[in-house]
Amino acid sequence: MQQRVAPGINRRQMLKAMAASAGCALLPGSLAFAGESAAYPAPAYPAPMYPAQAWSPTAEDEAFLDDLQRQACLFFWEQGSDRTGQILDRARNDGTGSRDPRRMASIASTGFGLTALCIADQRGFLPHAQLVERVRTTLDWHLNTMPEVHGFFYHFTDIETGERFPGSEVSSIDTAILLCGMLTAREHFHDAQIDALAQQIYERVDWPWMLNGGKAFSMGWKPRTGFLVNRWDHYCELMMIDLLAIGSPTHPVEPEVWNDFTRTEMRFEGFQFISGEDPLFTHQYSQAWFDFRGKRDAYADYFTNSITATKAHKAFCLTHPDWYNDDYWGVTASDYQRGYIAWGGPPAMGPLDGTVVPSAAAGSLAFLPEDCLSVLKAMRAKWGKLAWGRYGFVDAFHPAANWYDPDVLGIDQGISVIMAENLRTGMVWETFMRNRACVTAMQRAGFRGRGLAV
Repeated sequence: MQQRVAPGINRRQMLKAMAASAGCALLPGSLAFAGESAAYPAPAYPAPMYPAQAWSPTAEDEAFLDDLQRQACLFFWEQGSDRTGQILDRARNDGTGSRDPRRMASIASTGFGLTALCIADQRGFLPHAQLVERVRTTLDWHLNTMPEVHGFFYHFTDIETGERFPGSEVSSIDTAILLCGMLTAREHFHDAQIDALAQQIYERVDWPWMLNGGKAFSMGWKPRTGFLVNRWDHYCELMMIDLLAIGSPTHPVEPEVWNDFTRTEMRFEGFQFISGEDPLFTHQYSQAWFDFRGKRDAYADYFTNSITATKAHKAFCLTHPDWYNDDYWGVTASDYQRGYIAWGGPPAMGPLDGTVVPSAAAGSLAFLPEDCLSVLKAMRAKWGKLAWGRYGFVDAFHPAANWYDPDVLGIDQGISVIMAENLRTGMVWETFMRNRACVTAMQRAGFRGRGLAV
């Protein structure tokens, strides 16, 4: 069985290796839910209290987003285990609904999936009772059966046994993504069992242990070699780790950790924003759950910063007119013809070749609605079934090379469906931020603004 990452290398280490990775690990080998019926109609949605951006959707926009969300949620339902609740890291996009035979689950995919199931419930994609039962199963398994170390989970595991995949690390970032999904589910379902299970899993995490005596969190830990050398020490998707740790009711870290990662100022063609030399997803992941709208700390307004970063990324793509144009742009960490790679820009990183990654734009829908929707609709209209399957867009494709990824990835489907919902209703932001610990964490980190009155 092939894995997405080489044994002994976690995703983040691989991303740091970037395009030196011609030797990266090789790729592993209008639909509706079967349970969808008029008995579970989609509810009417209020407008967000304060929209992501000024945006007036057309009927075509709404229909496209309905398809994108319904089909992405279908992945998290069909490619999850009824027994453990774990969700596969990836699956083929040309199937008929049966679970992919590859057995590697990802705790990040499961975290995104728990949030997607909340969206599926809110939009009536599946009967409520079935969704509640799946979420209960997931949380119970992770609390009482899934292997853990100081409350942190292994990154990749067997979907039915929870056994660690060879080389997989106990992952700080992927545990954080899982927790975000669990805490969203707790606030969405208002179920006593889900509430209790999610709280126990969150309270069990020993955040100071993952600091390992440093000022920034380690990226992970392995049984034989201990803590990974690399730390979460520069602006990226790390914000969720710091905030979950600062807000922990049982094992908190000092708020000063929020000040101990660097915030490098990037400039590109008139755009100025905080970033690292990382793919676009690093501006998306923490903001899938934590609501940074109308707030700022001592350093930045991070929501506005991500809007600027998305604009800069589109402008970067368009500086390569032989590859990209207004109807075809967007690159972030993804599959490509030779494996899995971190690529994008600015600045240019990875072996860029004209491949497009739909989740780059889909994950930024809440930041730049018109541009991102326009390119996503254009790509589906032009490449149709070549680029769009049972679960929506394939992970990546390169029409000039006649290459269309056979797979979808849970993390890329997850950020797409969540940010689509945040654009449309703000539902994930508003649900997740009902967790008092998350509000407290932002206050302790020095944030001021909407919803953070002391």
